[in-house]
Amino acid sequence: MLTALTAPWLSPFDPIWQDIGERRLKPPGFRDEAGRVHLLGTDHLGRDVLARVIHGAQPALLVGVAAVAISGVLGMAAGLTSGYFGGRIDDVLMRLADIQLAFPFILLAIAVIGVLGPSLGTIIAVIGVSSWVVYARVVRGAVLSLREREFVQAALALGSGDGRVVLRHVLPNVFTPWLVVATLDMARVIVIESALSFLGLGVQPPTPTWGGMLADGRVYISTAWWLATFPGLAILFTVLGINLFGDGLRDTLDPRLPL
Repeated sequence: MLTALTAPWLSPFDPIWQDIGERRLKPPGFRDEAGRVHLLGTDHLGRDVLARVIHGAQPALLVGVAAVAISGVLGMAAGLTSGYFGGRIDDVLMRLADIQLAFPFILLAIAVIGVLGPSLGTIIAVIGVSSWVVYARVVRGAVLSLREREFVQAALALGSGDGRVVLRHVLPNVFTPWLVVATLDMARVIVIESALSFLGLGVQPPTPTWGGMLADGRVYISTAWWLATFPGLAILFTVLGINLFGDGLRDTLDPRLPL
């Protein structure tokens, strides 16, 4: 997160600047004419790999945060509604969730991006709208147990409306599992964004993305191993770090949470 926010200051080079005379320079330590060091080498167009890895964190984390926010809000609303009111509403929402899970995400992404065109906004919308199910199911399960608790029944007996009960008594008690799911889901979203960029369906050049760098680097994997290795490591360590943070958050907030 800090790398993405401070990329313009951390990056030693412009990530889209090309110098054909410095193509596929092997790391580490090559000095250009200005005396600067290409620590991670350069790619097939002479662009600094370190600068592109640093700037590639921006679209990855932006998609992660924005898509998780959209899917989290949708899932929270669906889970609260389904779990609290039950009956036909619950049946309809859960059948929609089943349909969503049965439909392959990559086909949905190809169809939507094919119509609207690849862009940051399209990717965020596709991932966000298609990822609400896990939130809805976790929140619904928590609400089903909460609505029978004494404090909820007491609030209803005292004349509180359903909306007031949900907002004051149910929502605060389901926020913890929702937050843990959102944290862990961000890692999944970053992998999805990288996969879409790898397939050419993500953020388009010249904006650097980790998936796009992997796609470019695979052509030179036998002669310029660093082109694919460093963006791959960036994805690995980012996802691993988010997962470890999510596990720690789960253990701290609710050790009994079965995730």
